[in-house]
Amino acid sequence: MTNEWCGWRDATERALYGADDGFYTRPGGPGPAGHFRTSVHVSPLYAGAVAALLRRVDGALGHPEELALVDVGAGRGELLTGVLAALPDEVAARLHPYAVERAARPGGLDPRIDWLGELPAPGSVTGLLFANEWLDNVPVDVVETDGDGVARRVLVRADGMERLGEPVDGADAEWLRRWWSPPAPSAAPAVRAAPSPGLRAEIGRPRDEAWARAVRTLRAGLAVAADYAHARQDRPLFGTLTGFRDGREVRPVPDGSCDITAHVALDACAGPSAELLTQREALRALGVDGRRPPLSLASTDPAAYIRALGTAGAAAELTDPAGLGGFGWLVEPVGGECAGLLKP
Repeated sequence: MTNEWCGWRDATERALYGADDGFYTRPGGPGPAGHFRTSVHVSPLYAGAVAALLRRVDGALGHPEELALVDVGAGRGELLTGVLAALPDEVAARLHPYAVERAARPGGLDPRIDWLGELPAPGSVTGLLFANEWLDNVPVDVVETDGDGVARRVLVRADGMERLGEPVDGADAEWLRRWWSPPAPSAAPAVRAAPSPGLRAEIGRPRDEAWARAVRTLRAGLAVAADYAHARQDRPLFGTLTGFRDGREVRPVPDGSCDITAHVALDACAGPSAELLTQREALRALGVDGRRPPLSLASTDPAAYIRALGTAGAAAELTDPAGLGGFGWLVEPVGGECAGLLKP
């Protein structure tokens, strides 16, 4: 890593995805599961829910001869492995599973899984595209307001030191005005509010573009992004950029030693036919419920009660509105067949 000044987008790209020393791509690394716990790692219930959604997509599409499941940001293939185990044989036999991941294919992965370094070609697959905690790792630039309230690009070195750069302009300034108004420079200085120095935001335009490219891979089907998210009316005043290492939140330092992530403005990513849900709403629509089993089961079948209690606990964690259940799900149908598949 060099110690030159650059924007957070370029610094994060090198830190996470550098060919030899990137946090996600360095050879022999543990992958995301070695540093943080996603919904996929909490319980097989999550893969089971994705399998249930895939079956709904399959039915809506009339059971195509080849059904695709595209896992974007696949980590080490854990979600695809779980979905394949949860599917009935008839569906699994028609399934073409794609793992889209910039790291090398892990050893021992199910040979049915097609490992790709980039998205499939536009309009080339039919089925379900699922991106679990992918967009939060698409690098973005950070801005901060100076003493005059003007949004300036934040420059950073590999050691994490920051300074303010030039004012934001062009398409990035327009994105801020539309989607994250507090730190955006006013188009008319005469009507600008009192200066508010130190406000921060992440420019989500690269994520909007990345999601649009992902959706375009589908000829027909459903695209879903599940991620840390916030909406325009609730944007955090000081941004969300942070780091993770060994299961703990740490200061984001773009030297390849930690994950660098920021919450996603899913409402900005959403296309005109998209629907925004919480993970709690989506998983409950797919049958994941954290209600405890009836106590009477403990006396009639104690082993079954213990198993059901464990399942309920995992479901409760996945749907907890103060935790994973508060994640956003961006659900975008391609073609009319797959609209409304997550209606309660």
